[in-house]
Amino acid sequence: SEVIAYYIARERVNTRTVEEAILRTAEKIKGAYGLVIASPQKLIGVRDPLGLKPLCLGKRGEAYIFASESCALSAIGAEFVRDVRPGEIVTISEGQVFSNTELCQKQQAHCVFEYIYFARLDSKIDGVSVYESRLKAGEALAKVYPAEADMVAGVPDSGITAAQGYAKASGIPFGMAFYKNSYVGRTFIKPTQEERESSVRLKLSVLEQAVKGKNLVLVDDSIVRGTTIANLIRLLKQAGAGKVHVRISSPPFLYPCYYGTDVPSNKQLLAVSHSTEEIRRMIGADSLGYMKVEDLAAMAEGLPLCKACFDNRYPTEI
Repeated sequence: SEVIAYYIARERVNTRTVEEAILRTAEKIKGAYGLVIASPQKLIGVRDPLGLKPLCLGKRGEAYIFASESCALSAIGAEFVRDVRPGEIVTISEGQVFSNTELCQKQQAHCVFEYIYFARLDSKIDGVSVYESRLKAGEALAKVYPAEADMVAGVPDSGITAAQGYAKASGIPFGMAFYKNSYVGRTFIKPTQEERESSVRLKLSVLEQAVKGKNLVLVDDSIVRGTTIANLIRLLKQAGAGKVHVRISSPPFLYPCYYGTDVPSNKQLLAVSHSTEEIRRMIGADSLGYMKVEDLAAMAEGLPLCKACFDNRYPTEI
């Protein structure tokens, strides 16, 4: 963010308008970004040409609003106007909307992890419902990796909707296996193993009466290092659960992301150095199934996606 602001300020010295300075800056930078820039008289939204990061435009009364997700507009009583196009620079000035599409291009690559994990459930991104995407992911998992179980449960929060999709497609009842403490942040980005394990215990507690004596399908959004899911399986079995069949609503995470996921090196990724069967044994699951890469397109209604963290096909030069 600091580098982008510096470039805009430097270009502004030699340009007639702030929009021209932003355009020159956007021509130089590569990668993922969604920017909202305020000048004394203008509000400007910019989205990267590939559409890796989401950005949308809303309106409340006579005021225009930019937000990364449509749910932010709903939260303040604003109406959704439209998504900012990949590569588009939208300027709000004196109550009017101006659009520059010089950087718009044919190639697009929307981040698949927005639909799997990042985005809030009540958002729509580029016309695709996050809620519907996660339901479809669960349904796809149930078709490819069925299991004999008494209950389907999700790891809060992003695993829950996928679990509901799995339950719908499989006919196995959906239930809640965990209570989530809302006052603990993300666990996978904690710097040490001890901190991650401690945070998991603080964040989630098992609903013993719901799981005791039952075989479970446990749905989660991803496995990064494997520590969180291993702790949860251990807690479930300590609470009296029988078999725990793990289903993951994303493919194996194999490659580092340079566009926003907080995993800079594949040395931190369990699936890089271990087979699915090895991971199953390490986490203590009775079976393990991952989402197929080829099912991701249907999950996002055919939207062109960046799946580099799964298939090593980066959409732009690193």
